[in-house]
Amino acid sequence: MTVKKTAKKNYGKLALALHKKLRGKVTVTPKIPVTNKEDLAVVYTPGVGAVSSHLALHPEEVAKYTMKGNMVAVVSDGSAVLGLGNI
Repeated sequence: MTVKKTAKKNYGKLALALHKKLRGKVTVTPKIPVTNKEDLAVVYTPGVGAVSSHLALHPEEVAKYTMKGNMVAVVSDGSAVLGLGNI
C-alpha cells in the first residue's frame, strides 16, 4: 500500500490571504439578539456595570459571569510577536 503525499500547505500565505479578505479573523458578537435600547442596556451599559460591581466584591465568581474560563489571550507590545522578534 502506498500513501500519496500531498503538497505541504503554506499556512502563512493562507493566513495572510484570509486576514486581508476578512480584515482580521476574530469577531465579537452578542450571544443574544440586541434589537433595541433596552436589550443594549442589559448586555452593554449600564448592565455590564452591575456585573463589574458584583465581581469586584466576589472575584472568585469571575468564571461564572464572564468568558474568562474559555478564553486565551496573547498580549504583545509588538516587540516579540510569537517569537518573531521586533517586527
